[in-house]
Amino acid sequence: MCVQGEEADVVTALESASAKQHRLGELREFLMSRRARVSPAEAGLPDGGARRRTPGLRREEVAVLAGVGVSWYQWLEQGRDITVSAQVLDSVARVLRLTPAERRHLYVLAALNPPALEAAPEDRDMCHGLRRLIDAWMPFPAHIMDVYWNTVMWNDAAAIVLGMRQEIVQNCLIAFFTDPLYRSRSTRWEELAPKVVAQFRSACSECPDDEGFQAVVESAKEQSPEFAELWERRDILPGGQNRKEMEHPLVGRLVVEATQLRVPARPDLVIVMHTPMPEANTAEKLEWLVSPEGRRGAMYPVAG
Repeated sequence: MCVQGEEADVVTALESASAKQHRLGELREFLMSRRARVSPAEAGLPDGGARRRTPGLRREEVAVLAGVGVSWYQWLEQGRDITVSAQVLDSVARVLRLTPAERRHLYVLAALNPPALEAAPEDRDMCHGLRRLIDAWMPFPAHIMDVYWNTVMWNDAAAIVLGMRQEIVQNCLIAFFTDPLYRSRSTRWEELAPKVVAQFRSACSECPDDEGFQAVVESAKEQSPEFAELWERRDILPGGQNRKEMEHPLVGRLVVEATQLRVPARPDLVIVMHTPMPEANTAEKLEWLVSPEGRRGAMYPVAG
């Protein structure tokens, strides 16, 4: 059984008997393997010395530590078809010291919609690698934003072409509506704006009670009547690709395709890569803009 997308139903009422048997078998093996790797000392229990034959924790120890009935946990680990709740699974995940990815996997095997992906502590230092990624994308623009579309980092081409800079609001949604430099360069801004808003609403829909999204929306409404009007349409589009056409003051027309990418280990980040389209010799123009000659040209005041 394959699970696709963060919002996919992992099990339906029409699940076949063979598929259910396979899932419950996987649940049994998964729980046994996770239990075996947690030592009593890690769980805050005496190890029992040489008398202990069970590797890791015993079933009854997991049950007591998770605050569930011993029989219930035994049935769960045996792969019986029983009703489970998110709260109980979270307690079991805590006792078994599951990683965020393992906890999500437990939900899938238990036939519950999995929680949103989150970054594991050991993956939070990936930013250096992501910086190398977007710098290697030069001479084409690339930037990284968090789940609220706050800008995390960008490469030199994004600064030169898209006007990304420290002195503007560091939120891609708000900057799209309020940065006069970007708007002056975007030749089809009115066509792109509804898609941008619909894609942000789609991101919001994954976390409807998240105050971070609500703060961005309220700020955008206050600063842009255009955003407020588009927001009330309640259109939804998944993040994917947007065609951007710009008029750069030094090289003229540019046409790029912006693609949103996610790294599973860092679901809190979105990488946006801009690929030159064949029109208007865009690739050659981008190469010139980041060259020493192009950078010197950018030092002089030019409208837009």
